[in-house]
Amino acid sequence: MSSSAVNEPGRHVRRSRGPAIAAVGVAVVLIAGVAVWISRPGTPEAQRPQDTGANQPLAAPPSTPSMRTPASARASAAASPTTKKPVAAKPGWIAVDQTAWKAQVATFKATEADPAGNAGNLAEFRADCQYSHRKADDPIVFPGLPGASHMHSFVGNKAVDAGTTAGDLMKFTASTCKPKVDHSAYWVPTLYEAATNKPVETTGFRVYYRSIRDNSAGIMPMPNGLRMIAGDARKHVPTPRGAQGQFYCAFYGPGNLDGDARSSNGNWPICGKPAHLHFTLQFPDCWDGRNLDSPNHKDHVAFGTNEGCPAAHPVRIPALTFEITYGVTGSKAGYYLSSDPIGKSASSMHGDAFLMWDADAMNQRVRNCIAQRRTCNNDGYDPFSF
Repeated sequence: MSSSAVNEPGRHVRRSRGPAIAAVGVAVVLIAGVAVWISRPGTPEAQRPQDTGANQPLAAPPSTPSMRTPASARASAAASPTTKKPVAAKPGWIAVDQTAWKAQVATFKATEADPAGNAGNLAEFRADCQYSHRKADDPIVFPGLPGASHMHSFVGNKAVDAGTTAGDLMKFTASTCKPKVDHSAYWVPTLYEAATNKPVETTGFRVYYRSIRDNSAGIMPMPNGLRMIAGDARKHVPTPRGAQGQFYCAFYGPGNLDGDARSSNGNWPICGKPAHLHFTLQFPDCWDGRNLDSPNHKDHVAFGTNEGCPAAHPVRIPALTFEITYGVTGSKAGYYLSSDPIGKSASSMHGDAFLMWDADAMNQRVRNCIAQRRTCNNDGYDPFSF
């Protein structure tokens, strides 16, 4: 077995969608409240307070000239890279540019599928990403406020910081993801070794865009500028063996997902070699069709069923799934996340997605891969590559 095979995420979860989703605890929890904290010199990065998952309008204090535009103004400016003056539906909401969205839908409906060929029947396409950079920034929760968040590890778009807007993602497109037509930014709280306080960065980060249902009826492409959070940064409960929402052990062969042993506090598995620590984050598959973001970054999306999407979120979209690999096997001292340096559990693990694709590439992948229920690789769908 090659080392590259061990570090490649995703293949170990090729099982039926239902059990896989249940096993990793994908319930979306509403996060309320917001705590604004500006980083101070000498504060260890792992000890910075957590973001709460809420996005109230925030103004930069006059004593901090390095701050960018206030969040209330940036929220409107970020709605769409193609709209100069988008209008928020109400405070804390960012409205989609309906003209641009309708144009994308019309183009998608006119997009013809390539021949089905002999590709697999998992309805998905993907982006494989590498670690990019680490910052105490969060352009979704704390836009325009550098240092206001706990530490995050970013993959994808290399230019992301607290001031990033949707337009920036399309303007500055250098990325650590393949395919290059994916200009999105993805991030999670930084993982640290408890014994040394040193960060542990991802060695594999696969983002699936997939159907988590047994049909693809009504599937639509993702709108550019969509923002979402999965998981709960404020959840600080123990994650003992068998608990939902914990890290697990995985490799290409039989293994113990819960680990051969546990850390001293019981929150972290110790994997038998050659397994490594993994985490799976599942995002919803239905969108309200009106807003690119909401005050808690969750209310504009929801989970559907095989029968369809709820009335308040009628647009079926591909469901993002983060499959994350860390190149460590575990230790007695265990680990902690920047979102819970005191409790040192895994329950605060969460992920952010700020989506921006080449629109034609997104449309073609959704048509070929999700609508046709075929397996696509990083290059999209090629019936002769499987």
